Amino acid sequence: MNRRTLISLFGGAAAAWPLAARAQPTAKTIGLLGAVSASYQSSWTEAFLQRLRELGWIEGRTVSIAYRWTDGSNERAAEMAAELVRLKVDVIITSGTPTILAAKRATETVPIVFATAADPVGSGLVTSLPRPGANVTGLSVQSPDLSGKRLELLREVVPGLQRLAAIASAGSPASILEMREVQVATKALGLDIETFEIRRTEDFASVFAGLKNRAQALYVVTDSFMASNRVRINTLALSARLPTMHGIRDYVEVGGLMSYAASFRDLWRRAGDYVDKILRGAKPAELPVEQPTKFDLTINLVTAQALGLEIPPTLLARADEVIE
Repeated sequence: MNRRTLISLFGGAAAAWPLAARAQPTAKTIGLLGAVSASYQSSWTEAFLQRLRELGWIEGRTVSIAYRWTDGSNERAAEMAAELVRLKVDVIITSGTPTILAAKRATETVPIVFATAADPVGSGLVTSLPRPGANVTGLSVQSPDLSGKRLELLREVVPGLQRLAAIASAGSPASILEMREVQVATKALGLDIETFEIRRTEDFASVFAGLKNRAQALYVVTDSFMASNRVRINTLALSARLPTMHGIRDYVEVGGLMSYAASFRDLWRRAGDYVDKILRGAKPAELPVEQPTKFDLTINLVTAQALGLEIPPTLLARADEVIE
């Protein structure tokens, strides 16, 4: 073979190689089913993707990700979950009990990893924490268990707190469970409580109108529907002069007073380990549900000042984040 032939062969191979590389499909596909919106979950998604990169999974190269966002709608969650199943993704990563349940109803075979779930056993997501069973596993946020702690923190901020109101999304299994825990905690602390269920966005205005002069503070039970209405909730609460306690820091970022919760960013990062193991052959039923190890107390001083509240220095010193 002469020199000119060799150059021709190598030149042709070099030209064809990028085309062949681009034509190769990615080895694995992840379906990311977001309980709210891309912007709302951006920091959590980035923590998840960063962990995947550390474990050798590069989006667009070794793995592709199909993103679907529900905007807090249970109906849309069912549609998006079914769509991901039709796409034949290798694993679904999601969060929030209603959205996780939508994914679970959509498939009994595709592995499902939840980055955050309020009460996985009580909500029927898994059989038990050590032995999840079936095709679902992930991380618990222990939200119902934190209700008493949240109320204790609220009492430190609201002098003479006696009358509490609590709102939750109707029809959410996790919200119902947490509301029960809140009622138990208020009884133990000697507080009076009035509870309200929100079925649709239009209900907020009437509920808050009825709260004026009837409550000294408001406990907001978190789920995807409430998260999609967090600005509305905080605006109405400020108008009603109600200090608020939340289960996610994102509510405090848009005007809520306080939140105490597991770090969602940390949990989404840890969810990357679950997805990695499943993509490498592990079965969800064999991966125990883990609990949070990092909890954050967030306080919004701007909101406190607007409400005429003075946050005790000792509480500010314990806060993980203070918004000024």
